[in-house]
Amino acid sequence: MALDWSALWLSLKVAGWATAINLVLGVALGALLARRRFPGRELLDTLLTLPMVLPPTVLGYYLLVVIGRNGPLGSWLQSTFGINLVFTWQAAVIAAAVASLPLVFKPARAAFEAVDGQLEQAARTLGVSEFALFLRVSLPLAWRGILAGLLLAFARSMGEFGATLMVAGSIPGRTQTLSIAIYEAVQAGHDDKANGLVILTSVVCIIILLAAARLVGGRRREARDVA
Repeated sequence: MALDWSALWLSLKVAGWATAINLVLGVALGALLARRRFPGRELLDTLLTLPMVLPPTVLGYYLLVVIGRNGPLGSWLQSTFGINLVFTWQAAVIAAAVASLPLVFKPARAAFEAVDGQLEQAARTLGVSEFALFLRVSLPLAWRGILAGLLLAFARSMGEFGATLMVAGSIPGRTQTLSIAIYEAVQAGHDDKANGLVILTSVVCIIILLAAARLVGGRRREARDVA
């Protein structure tokens, strides 16, 4: 049975958008938690890490409560712009972004904490603004850890299932991602299609994980060379 390539393209689109969102949110949150001390800092870290340990159905339920028609965000979007997020590919993006956010902000926080504070202080003494300091000193020194986290988040977004199924459903060509297509193929007894999709998903994720491992390994070698 021929593979349904639309599921692959949709998964790539969803994972790409989710990773782009987490590039902004994850890096900002990682820098905030690494550089600022404030009450509730570790509580915020814990809450942001929850998607890694919560069952996907629980995460999907929380998202439904927020973005559903009766939820605070969903009802506002519906009444203001006439937008309904549930059962759309955009809902799949939100589910994937929330599920994979810890994989970006955690490595980003660790990468920013590993940056030599003396280099940042030297830049401050030269009159560099905090924003320019972030762009020209902190970010270039932390980019390997951030990029490794983004690759892991992309792979996680590609494989997201439970929360995506709850908020986006399984509409072929519209919201049916690779993981959901595999589930549907197994349920329908289409073993050949399921096997093909499983192999395709596995190959993509292996390539991403190898790239992430290479980046982390390069970062460790650089650290040893500096030491």
